[in-house]
Amino acid sequence: ENAPSLQRVMPFGQVVIGPPGSGKTTYCRAMQEFLRALGRKVAIVNLDPANDGLPYEADIDLSDLVQLEEVMEKLKLGPNGALMYCMEFLAQNDSWLKEQLCAQDAKYFLFDLPGQVELYTHHNAVSDILQRLVKADFQLVAVHLVDAHYCSDPGKFISVLFTSLSTMLQLALPHVNVLSKVDLIEQFGQLPFGLDFFTEVLDLSFLLGQLNDDPFMRRYKELNEKMIGLVEDQGLVSFSTLNVQEKESMHKLLQTVDKAVGYVFGEVESRTTGSMMSSAMSSDLSYFKTADVCEKYTAAGRSSSPLAESWKMETEDETS
Repeated sequence: ENAPSLQRVMPFGQVVIGPPGSGKTTYCRAMQEFLRALGRKVAIVNLDPANDGLPYEADIDLSDLVQLEEVMEKLKLGPNGALMYCMEFLAQNDSWLKEQLCAQDAKYFLFDLPGQVELYTHHNAVSDILQRLVKADFQLVAVHLVDAHYCSDPGKFISVLFTSLSTMLQLALPHVNVLSKVDLIEQFGQLPFGLDFFTEVLDLSFLLGQLNDDPFMRRYKELNEKMIGLVEDQGLVSFSTLNVQEKESMHKLLQTVDKAVGYVFGEVESRTTGSMMSSAMSSDLSYFKTADVCEKYTAAGRSSSPLAESWKMETEDETS
């Protein structure tokens, strides 16, 4: 009851989630630098007590409230159990987080969260924390990062789809799924289909056919059919792509995130964006959402058909 109100601040925030190694911390640092270049006042909130050696200076750090090592030692818990305890402890002491947020000059926050998937699929601690912030007029969007190279393995991609859907339903926030490290998308094998098949989550029966060709996966045919059917019936999951080292890729993703959360920037930021992205293509045709990424990072894109090339040239002429 005595927790400070965030009503006058009306801040925005990206809740950055995803499995371990998906690039959450790297994304937070890159997005912080990008947003500051645009003129936004941004702060990073590290809510992962196991996140050692941060590449950024956290403006708010959960370790100031609870120490993972101390929890492990006192309660005789392993790393995962101790981390779950830390998140539950934060949920019970969310007034601390609100006080820290209110003390910041920034009105745009990047929340760097742990990589334990169960925190976002069925455990309630993170969901409870976020919903309390929403009730305090915090405008939040979940940015869910997954490794792009999972697209080269049908079984792993179906798992990614199911996890993404479960996370969307559990957190109940505006949600942007992201194929991160898209420059490494074919690191472990060539894509069986075009990139737009995976970003738009097209007819998944084609993936099912590939799974049925695998002697090991064939025994799970009925289970895979049910999982694919559930994802298609909901019709909620799609993906953006990201290479944090490319300014245009960061800009495209930021546009998607801003649209999802309803962020409207001012005239100064608009001019800054125009200056930074003066060479970016203005067309928002669906072809261009993945065409440039496909051409750069996939074998199929580097050897694209003459028909696709001629279509692209015609479209460029029409939009120029």
